[in-house]
Amino acid sequence: MPNSMRVNFTVLVALAGILFLTPLAHAQGENHEELQHEQAHHEGEHSADSHGEESGEKDIKGIIKETIQHHLADSYEFHITDGLGFPLPVILVDGGLKVFMSSAFHHGGVASVADNHYIVNHGKIYKTDAAGTITYDDHHHPTNEKPLDFSITKNVFVILVMAIFMFFLFRGVAKTYETSLAPKKAGRFLEPIIIYVRDEIAIPNIGEKHYKKYMSYLLTVFFFIWFLNLVGMTPLGVNVTGNIAITFSLALMTFIITQVSGKKDYWRHIFWMPGVPVLIRPALAIIELIGLVVKPFSLMIRLYANMLAGHVVLMSIIGLIFIFESWIAAPAFLGLTVVLSLLELLVAALQAYIFTMLTALYFGSAVEEHAHH
Repeated sequence: MPNSMRVNFTVLVALAGILFLTPLAHAQGENHEELQHEQAHHEGEHSADSHGEESGEKDIKGIIKETIQHHLADSYEFHITDGLGFPLPVILVDGGLKVFMSSAFHHGGVASVADNHYIVNHGKIYKTDAAGTITYDDHHHPTNEKPLDFSITKNVFVILVMAIFMFFLFRGVAKTYETSLAPKKAGRFLEPIIIYVRDEIAIPNIGEKHYKKYMSYLLTVFFFIWFLNLVGMTPLGVNVTGNIAITFSLALMTFIITQVSGKKDYWRHIFWMPGVPVLIRPALAIIELIGLVVKPFSLMIRLYANMLAGHVVLMSIIGLIFIFESWIAAPAFLGLTVVLSLLELLVAALQAYIFTMLTALYFGSAVEEHAHH
């Protein structure tokens, strides 16, 4: 297979892997997100019972908290602002394939599809009756049946758009090199970054002998994370890299490629470390096996936590403007928001760099050839 075809195939596999694993990994975050919703529900009930009337300050804080949660949460429609947005496809497997648009829920109502009724409760779709009844257990968890959900949510929609955008962007850049060695248009901006990833990340960590077969994946991951981080800073309410299911999928792809690439020396240093006493080798093997899980876990949590924290901090500072309602405090908080937003631009690129750097480091450890004496 020619090198150009191999590179294109690798990029498509990387993007396909991310797109395929993301909906599956979405289930990993269900319990965590549902717990957060339930905790918020109980807190709201407790607050209502304890205080008969809430002050205006409490109302403002509640609105700010709800706005932040809405901004961070995934949804079945792309809501931009009041009256502006569009529905997304809902794809359910429930005694057959059920496909309909999220507008069928009519602002939280019941969607009736082929004599079945569904309702969205705390961001999840449950089967219900025509009245939209939800039953709860003693711990206030819904007991309604939950169909298998493969819907195109807001985050999945943004991922699809970003994948298509990246494909045509880099395809166009690659075509410019067919007639000239000098970069043109977007290539003038992208070429230095591509060279940097190659010379400062791939070659030092993987080695000149093996780095080429991983370059397509490294570049795909770097630009995919960076572009999504930048989109997340817009007022569109997009929080893709702040969703743990997404970062789990990216980390899982890196983990799979690392293990598949592992050579004999890689596995030998895990299960039977050379150069150390025999009695210590089993203990080291256990530590190394734990390390296999810790490495992708650190990739997942680092990206997720940093991007989520950035969104929360920025929106919380903006909310302080409405809480204090002061002409003196407002410019100060607004100025701080601008400064932190500029810092977030750096963090967006830095997190893409760190993820790519660590990925290259793991690949390098898998293909490293040790000299045994």
